[in-house]
Amino acid sequence: MGSKSDSEWWRGAVIYQIYPRSFMDSDGDGIGDLPGITSRLEHVASLGVDAVWVSPFFRSPMKDFGYDVADYRAVDPLFGTLADFDAMLARMHALGLKLIIDQVLSHTSDQHAWFAESRSSRDNPKADWYVWADPKADGTPPTNWLSVFGGSAWQWDSRRRQYYLHSFLAEQPDLNFHCDAVQEALLGEVRFWCERGVDGFRFDACNHQFHDALLRDNPPASPASIDGVSTVRADNPYAMQQHLYDKSQMENLAFLESLRRLLDDYGAVALGEVGDENAPPVMAQYTELGKRLHLAYSFSLLTADHRPAHLRHQVEALDDALAPTGGWGCWAVSNHDVPRVATRWSDGGPADARRDRLWLALLLALRGSASIYQGEELGLPEAEVPFELLQDPYGRAFWPEFKGRDGCRTPMPWTTAAPNGGFTTGTPWLPVYGPHLPLAVERQAARPDSMLAFSRTLLHWRRTQPLLRTGGIRFIDAPDPLLHFERRDGHSSLQAVFNLGSEPVSMPLAEALMPLVGHPLAPSAVMQAEGGKRMLALAPYGVFFGTPAAEGQS
Repeated sequence: MGSKSDSEWWRGAVIYQIYPRSFMDSDGDGIGDLPGITSRLEHVASLGVDAVWVSPFFRSPMKDFGYDVADYRAVDPLFGTLADFDAMLARMHALGLKLIIDQVLSHTSDQHAWFAESRSSRDNPKADWYVWADPKADGTPPTNWLSVFGGSAWQWDSRRRQYYLHSFLAEQPDLNFHCDAVQEALLGEVRFWCERGVDGFRFDACNHQFHDALLRDNPPASPASIDGVSTVRADNPYAMQQHLYDKSQMENLAFLESLRRLLDDYGAVALGEVGDENAPPVMAQYTELGKRLHLAYSFSLLTADHRPAHLRHQVEALDDALAPTGGWGCWAVSNHDVPRVATRWSDGGPADARRDRLWLALLLALRGSASIYQGEELGLPEAEVPFELLQDPYGRAFWPEFKGRDGCRTPMPWTTAAPNGGFTTGTPWLPVYGPHLPLAVERQAARPDSMLAFSRTLLHWRRTQPLLRTGGIRFIDAPDPLLHFERRDGHSSLQAVFNLGSEPVSMPLAEALMPLVGHPLAPSAVMQAEGGKRMLALAPYGVFFGTPAAEGQS
């Protein structure tokens, strides 16, 4: 039996997200795969992260690039075999990395055998495994619920002469969690991977797992709330409803407790994706200590708003919600669904390495665990993908106002010494973005002043700072564009100050602080004395970490 710290390795952990299609291709078909991941794990381990989250690699028709699962227990041939999976897992463990795999339980592909049987008739053994409903008297859908990807969430099926629910693409029918057999079947799919030795799961769209059994219509959203929705764009009609009945239902709590009991049998960890317009209370419920998920993934910092007041509000709202339940969050500033942070939070300005370093340092200083998306350690900007090469159905549906998610999914640049950045010997499924090539891993690894070198130094330094992994957080008022907070545990404390602006800023300090040594941004902030006052001078995008002088250096 391991120690408590071993069993709670996820608390304050840094998780590196790999999008398999775009990480590394081993066989020249232009699509990344599991052997490709295995071949590049030394790079991941060298960063100093704790775990790797691998996005879906299961058998799938790839309408949503693997988030439409046709067989939960099979590796899609595009990505390899179960033997390749086992080899990847073994290599991760040999390198001291944990493996978290994506599990999409709320829906399947319409090519899954379960759905083929369910849609065949109204009286087959799996007839109620999906959400079926009769039309209204005028033939229109049963409710006004909308799909995240646009349009009605209901699709007519001529065989059953009923509608089925799909919260995402029409090719992704929602499972009926009100059916006990569905819950048991899904627990069995999770158990399969537990027995293969995975360390945890990232449960996609886990608050979509139940719908309102009475099929009540959602009320309209207030105009003021539409622009504040973080789960979809404001020009998506999905933002125009309060999603009271199509997701985040109370019945989901009991299922998550069953799931937690199963995971505890194997020592596996549950990271839940909670996409909700009022996410903090839902995340608090879902991560109530010891009962359900271990931690919940936050969308709050994946928007375009990066003003200090907004960031503070988002972090405080989640921390306040989690405090009564003892829950835990996981922060991210980039992932496979949003424009990369180097572009999204650039205010349209030119590339700035100092700014990229600040965002990573801020992410790693917040209370909670952290998820880093592949390429973030290189400072990759968002790629431009022309419409004729676009793959994402979401982007094609909302073009040109929304260009889809392909810009953050283009292949990782490994080297400039081989075609396609060393990603593939074939034609890549998405083009390698030219401006990414000077930022290739091989080039940055040779430069001690590179973003990659900074990322490695910062991540390894953070491991020496227990307050940054598990300490509490308290914000301290500071003028724009500064963000100032304290991390505390018992009598130990650490303060962090971030200059989110492009100009130097000085601020008075209420107490004497001793700068922490060892972190790679230390030269960007200097303690000064002006007119008998203690002052902190921060360079553009400067960062300061310090402890009260009485505590000394850490």
